[in-house]
Amino acid sequence: MTTLDNALIVESAISLLLLLIQVPATAILFSRLLKGPRRHPPIEPQQPTPELLGKVSIVVPTLNEALRISPLLAGLSQQSYEVREIMVVDSKSSDGTPDLVKASQQKDPRFRVMTDDPLPSGWVGRPWALHNGFLYSSEASQWFLGLDADIQPHPGLVAGLVKTAEAQGYDLVSLSPQFILKYPGECWLQPALLMTLLYRFDPAGINTEQPERVMANGQCFLCRRSVLAAVGGYSSASNSFCDDVTLARNIAIQGYKVGFLDGAKVLKVRMYEGAMETWKEWGRSLDLKDATSRSQLWGDLWLLTSVQGLPLLIVLTFLLISPPLSYSLTPPLLLLGLNLFLLVIRFAMLIAIAPSYDRTNAKGSWLFWLSPLADPLAVLRIFLSAFRTPREWRGRKYSAEL
Repeated sequence: MTTLDNALIVESAISLLLLLIQVPATAILFSRLLKGPRRHPPIEPQQPTPELLGKVSIVVPTLNEALRISPLLAGLSQQSYEVREIMVVDSKSSDGTPDLVKASQQKDPRFRVMTDDPLPSGWVGRPWALHNGFLYSSEASQWFLGLDADIQPHPGLVAGLVKTAEAQGYDLVSLSPQFILKYPGECWLQPALLMTLLYRFDPAGINTEQPERVMANGQCFLCRRSVLAAVGGYSSASNSFCDDVTLARNIAIQGYKVGFLDGAKVLKVRMYEGAMETWKEWGRSLDLKDATSRSQLWGDLWLLTSVQGLPLLIVLTFLLISPPLSYSLTPPLLLLGLNLFLLVIRFAMLIAIAPSYDRTNAKGSWLFWLSPLADPLAVLRIFLSAFRTPREWRGRKYSAEL
């Protein structure tokens, strides 16, 4: 047997092994993507009607958000009488964030700012601030709406969200936003990181039957006040760096109806400045390990590796390294075909997610269409995050007990 024969046998064995790893993952991915046409359409802005009067208390947690919060304050002022109050819970910002809120309060008395109590042991700052806001919000409100300081709400957001929640019978509903991109690096990297979520979970607008697979987004998080009271506010997500998903899954486990819908038409968000900040800040929470069992986390890592991390690398290996004779072998040929198919799906997904991005003022916006080339890096980032517990978040330092 020649050296070439041995090489082809090894190549065939490796190809068969990779097929055994990738084929089941591809089937799972395909079953999720096929649900897309049945999803609930994106939320639309709506005008309030009298029965919504004073139904919603809004709580915004802040820590040094002066450079980002102004669009949120302006957008909230444009919400109508369905909003009873807008509470900004500040964690002792040193950049003048409370002063901006107080300036808005002069024009709109629904605004008020409070400082949360000192962070107790076992709590992460964000859920602690939201928990404080919940405790001090009006009991007359039927809905609690948590919003992040970096979102930019359109007029009619709150009315449209509450009307949809009530019409569909949701107890909790959160929205995916439209992301604002500005710089070349993030145009390339951010969609690849987002795809790690889209591949793992049902599309936004699909009612997920399994509580442990529920997805949520704390940037816009609406919950019935009675439900939040029944689960003890944010206490069940006290030590979670993905408190939104942790709380949503805990609420789903209790039998309440939880929804995750497309909000690209009602809110935008400017999360991070550039690719490096996106890699560091968003990348370390995308694994969702605080809301996920160890077995589920390993399953997600297998799926992402199989359908997002490997296809580009395998196709490049065939094109650049593999000898032409190997194309006559069935397992290598099947492996190449499968991964070309996965790359076609990945590039097609860019068309599907394009409405979720505002690239109007982005430099190098064309790099969005090359974001599949960043997929191996995105999957690597999930691996790095999955085995590291954050010790610092938004300027706060946390102990090893969390």
